[in-house]
Formats: sequence, structure tokens, C-alpha cells
Amino acid sequence: MSLTLDQIRAALPEEGLFEGGWQYSPEPLPLTSGERRFLRGLGHPLARFQQACDEVYRRSASGVLPGWIAELLDTGKPTWMVDTQREAGRLGHRPGVIRPDLLLGEEGMSITELDGVPGGLGMTAWLSRLYADAGFDVLGEADGIVKGFRSVLEEDGVVVVSEEAADYQHEMEWLVEAAGGGREVVRAEDFEESDRAVYRFFEWFDWESQPLFRKLAEGSVTGGARLTPPCLPHLEDKLWLALLWTPALKPLWETMLRGSHLKRIRELVPMGWVVDPSPLPPQAALPKLEVHSWDEVAAFSQKERQLVLKISGFHETAWGSRGVFIGHDLPKAEWTERLSHALDDFSQQPWMMQEFRETRVVEHPVFRDDGSVETIRGRVRLCPYYFTDADGRTELGGCLATIAPVDKKKIHGMKDAALVPVC
Repeated sequence: MSLTLDQIRAALPEEGLFEGGWQYSPEPLPLTSGERRFLRGLGHPLARFQQACDEVYRRSASGVLPGWIAELLDTGKPTWMVDTQREAGRLGHRPGVIRPDLLLGEEGMSITELDGVPGGLGMTAWLSRLYADAGFDVLGEADGIVKGFRSVLEEDGVVVVSEEAADYQHEMEWLVEAAGGGREVVRAEDFEESDRAVYRFFEWFDWESQPLFRKLAEGSVTGGARLTPPCLPHLEDKLWLALLWTPALKPLWETMLRGSHLKRIRELVPMGWVVDPSPLPPQAALPKLEVHSWDEVAAFSQKERQLVLKISGFHETAWGSRGVFIGHDLPKAEWTERLSHALDDFSQQPWMMQEFRETRVVEHPVFRDDGSVETIRGRVRLCPYYFTDADGRTELGGCLATIAPVDKKKIHGMKDAALVPVC
């Protein structure tokens, strides 16, 4: 049981799915039964974590919890957006789609990001249907993504795509056609305001490029617009993955999350730190790094730099791994310069740091251009898509595996990577 290259090419929509293409494979990526079971059950704990994050943020903003939490997450965001997200949280707005980026490691999986406006929905839906129709037992089944998307964007709804996200337009067009019900995709500059529900395919950092984005955000809390994902930019910030490990917040997380959920999230999220230049008291140290200052971290040897430096989220370089720097891959001078820049950025655009976790190397078949098959060695990023319906149920719709060449430490949808569903 397998697909041929000709079958895959013949099934592609005429307009394509994604600019740049990818490597094709005759079969999905096989996972163990335990890994499949783990992915099916991960959606609810992630949804609860996001709900807890939003509650922590709102309680901080209202003065019930220390104000520094909300202040940190509001850094660099315009006042109107801060006001809007606080009202959206009060009204109970929640993301309808959750997509963690999971690295497949030797001893399990690791979350590197929770993507609030994920690309790949249409791609994963198309691949899932293609491989399921060929007889593979695809995780999420043939139409899990399509059904999930119907649950978060009602009939006659419209997907608004920004110019910055234009590479994803074709895959979203395929998805709305598969979902049916009068849904359509519209470029932001062509959108005419109406009472139709809107699925947002633009990032909040890009708000100045289109006056429409602010109108939709503010309208979503005054009743003039129905918007998903909602205007909750703090939830799209990687800083939460560092705040999960902040010692001062440890008792809070233990009260906000069920013990089993917190345990699972902490197993997935590598140890992290907010890159805050504030001096520590003489008797204090950065947890686990066991040093007193970021200057000492900058002076780490290559062996000690098993660390990843990331811009936090509200920035154009916060997607596609453009704002990610792996410590032990950088010369010491560049590592020092990058860390210094992150510290200088704190008051405008915070950064975070995480422990680096090694990824598992897998072997998987891919097609050569002539249709013959070769086996490549690569590293895997899994992107499961979870959908939360109106009743609050969060379920897995499907999962995309990106198999990048083994020499790549940063795994994303590069053209020399294979993209397949999992089974």
C-alpha cells in the first residue's frame, strides 16, 4: 500500500497548495500506538492551559495577581489592543484552533510553540484525505480537519487573509471548498464589512498594514463582528512557555491546573526563562542555569550553550524560525551579540530562552523527481491540530509531520522537507 508520485501530482489542485512546494512521500509517518494515543489526548490539557493563561493574565491586569505578569505580556502592544484583549477575555472568547509545534525526541515530545493562527490547515486536510483514500489509517481520519474547521467557522463565514500570509491562501481556499456551506477566502484588502463570521488569517503584529484588522478586533467585543481566533494576542506569545517555569508562579500554576494536566504540560515544555535584564539580588540565581546574571550566560562555553533564544511573539520574525537562535550552533561572539540584543529589546519586545532538546532521527521514504524512491534521514516536527467547538469540547482533527534533513536543527516547512500526515 503506497502512493505514486504521479498520483500525488495528479491530485494537487491546479493552483497548488503552498508556495515553494515540498518533498513528496509514498506513505505517512508511522507513530507508535502510544504516540498516537498521546496526541489524541493532548487537546484538552492544552485548552485548559490556555484558559489558565488567560485567567492569570486577566487577574494580573485587574490587580488580583501581581501586575508585572500582564505588563510583561502587554509590552510592545498598542493601548487599543491591550484594552480589546482584556474585554475579549472577560467575555469568554477562546481560540477555536490550537496547534502545538512538537519536536519528536528520543525520550518523548517537546513543545516549542503554541501557534494561535496556524498555517498548514488546508495542507494537512488535503494530505489526510489523499493518504486515507489510498488506504492508510491516518490520524484524524480523512476529514478530521475539515469537520473541525466547520465547527469553528460557521456556514457563510469568510477567511480573511493578509498580504503577509498570502502564501497560505491557496490551501485555505481548498479547505473552505471542502468545508462547503458558502464559506470563502478573501484577501484583506478586498474584504467588505458585513455580519458574516470571520476566520482571522493574519497576525496582530501586522495590524497597521490594514485598518480592517483593528475594526474587526474592536467589533468583536462590541458585538459588531464575530471573529476567530479572537483578539487575545497575549495567548499567541511564547512567553507563557517561560512563565510556566517561573518560580514565583509555581504555586499559582498548581492551583490553576489539574495535577495531571500540569504534569503533562511540564513534561512537554522545556525549561524556560524570560530574558529580563533586571538585576538579581546577590543571593539569587537563574533557575537551573545556576548563574547570577545574563552576562554569565553570554560567557557560557559551546557545551554549556544547549539553549535556544527566541523572540516572544508580537513581531514579524516570530514565525518560521526566523527569530530562533540555537546557542551551541553559534560562534561565541554571535551568541553574546544575540543575547545582548535580546536584553536591550526587553522594554519593547521581550525574548525568552529554553533548554535545547535533541530530536530523534528517523528514516522515511521520499520521491526523487523521476518518481523513484529513496530513504532519507531526518528530524521530525509534529503539528497536531485541535478544534474546540461551541460546547467546549477539544478534539484532534489531524496531524502534519515535517521531516527535515538531518543536518537542520530548526525544523519548519522548508522546500527540502517532506510533509506527510501521520498514521
